[in-house]
Amino acid sequence: MSKFFYHYLMKYRNPQAKDEISQFANDAFIDHSFPKYSVNYNEISSYLEMNGHYLKNMSIFDQAWDLYISEE
Repeated sequence: MSKFFYHYLMKYRNPQAKDEISQFANDAFIDHSFPKYSVNYNEISSYLEMNGHYLKNMSIFDQAWDLYISEE
């Protein structure tokens, strides 16, 4: 993978988020502790389970991760 997950996710940032992945990207941008330099699913997933209070559910992360894997 050539790009860290966080950097991939940032392409979905949108001030008028109309979908859950865009909202996730907006919230992750504000989360200064997000593991920005990780490409490890388990590391990011664990972080979000403990600190991702802004995610309605983890399936949003899973959808974004699937896009990341398929496009990277």
